Amino acid sequence: MNPIIKEIFEDVIFTEDESTFLYHQLEKISLKKGDFLLKEGEEIKEIFYVHTGCLRSYFIDKEGKEHILQFAVKAWWISDYITLYGSTNTKAVSYIECIQEAVVYRISKREFDRLCEQFPRIGFFYIKKMEGAFASFQNRILENLTLTAKDRYLNFVNAYPTIERKVKNYHIASFLGITTESLSRIRKEISLT
Repeated sequence: MNPIIKEIFEDVIFTEDESTFLYHQLEKISLKKGDFLLKEGEEIKEIFYVHTGCLRSYFIDKEGKEHILQFAVKAWWISDYITLYGSTNTKAVSYIECIQEAVVYRISKREFDRLCEQFPRIGFFYIKKMEGAFASFQNRILENLTLTAKDRYLNFVNAYPTIERKVKNYHIASFLGITTESLSRIRKEISLT
């Protein structure tokens, strides 16, 4: 089986012919730090699988402040889900930026939907991935509503130990909804205990 297809679809089994067919539905994209997959206002019709590197999805509010929605590292999917799956927006509301040199695989949502029909096991696999992502997003909302900044940071480090080493402090602070000064204070407090 093609190694990329095996990586992307984890435990889903395909024949050699199926694997080759699936691989040819993907477009490989190499990104440098600072490259954008998407900018606010652009049309979005694709989903992206991260093979290597690290990306971030964020939006900018009316005051010009960035709010990070998602980090994506190896084996994660990323897109502008509000636009892709929502019914009101037709243009991207967020940016997707490469923050560590990356290789991603792109597939159109329309083509992916066709593959889900053609290969129901892909559809089942993707439903499981989306369920996990939905639970993760909901958990993040609850944490932001109920936990202290220190507890949110500790949960972030425990949940995403590899991301913390790959991103800048202000990215982590934005993701947690705190200032970089608060993040520094929290880290100092933790190091003293």
